Amino acid sequence: MSKNTAVETKKAVSRKDMTWAQWTWKEMKRNKVAYVMVAPFMILFTLFTVAPVVLSIFFSFTDFNLLQTPNWVGIENYIRLFLDDDIFMIAIQNTFIFAVIVGPVSYLMSLLVAWFINELSPKIRAIVTLVFYAPSISGEIYTIWGTLFSSDSQGWVNGKLLELGLITSEIKFFQNANWVMPLCIVVALWTSLGTSFLSFIAGLQGINQSYYEAGAVDGIKNRWQELWYITLPSMKPQLMFGAIMSITSSFGFGGVVTNLCGFPSVDYAAHTIMHHLDDYGGARYEVGYSSAIAVILFGIMIGSNILVKKVLSKVGQ
Repeated sequence: MSKNTAVETKKAVSRKDMTWAQWTWKEMKRNKVAYVMVAPFMILFTLFTVAPVVLSIFFSFTDFNLLQTPNWVGIENYIRLFLDDDIFMIAIQNTFIFAVIVGPVSYLMSLLVAWFINELSPKIRAIVTLVFYAPSISGEIYTIWGTLFSSDSQGWVNGKLLELGLITSEIKFFQNANWVMPLCIVVALWTSLGTSFLSFIAGLQGINQSYYEAGAVDGIKNRWQELWYITLPSMKPQLMFGAIMSITSSFGFGGVVTNLCGFPSVDYAAHTIMHHLDDYGGARYEVGYSSAIAVILFGIMIGSNILVKKVLSKVGQ
């Protein structure tokens, strides 16, 4: 038996003799420097992420208005949501419409645009990246779209349609239930090339070029095969990060609607779960009820992330 094998066997025997708590404490002391280094992040993560989620789950089973002591009501808030709140059902429908369209389309747009930009020379790449990324960080984007689709003849779209004789009176785009949803989806897609887009570019830049040479030897013949069998599997961490960001932004969709259409939107045509949460939590201070809405949204997002993870695990297979 070699010396290393004997040492490992001795460690395994001594670990058997210890309880789980003793072994854990021993390992923590042995790795105390690592725990000290990670402690600031874990404290902040617990205080500002874990604790709020746990509190929301607790308050979702109570009747709480921030002023009085929470009153335990069990699942009454959830029953009210699904059986007695017609606006919430509209919000769920609108949220899924936004998520199903904006989430996948923005994700694919970010990936394809990043792939296209990666093929450019470094100097041109920097300029084109800024051009595509700018709408996601510009605060003036809502002003631009609001001006384009203004409800009077000064709006560019209304002005052109009147000039061409296609309409006889101005269309109130953001006050018309038929136009609100499509326009908000278009604006959301326009501003969707954000953080995930930059992560895709970083992932593409980090791929070892020798993989492509090895792929050519193994029989890969075109760029699409390169993309599926080499590029995408090599940037799975970035793909997962981009998917999470796209899901989060698509289900948390609300800012675009509020900025363009006000709150609430006409006939609740673009009313989402986030709007419903803001209404009851920020305006009515029904914290218990709004916590139930938040828990449902949280569950939907977790389920979507699990589904996306399963889909991405098949990339390159």
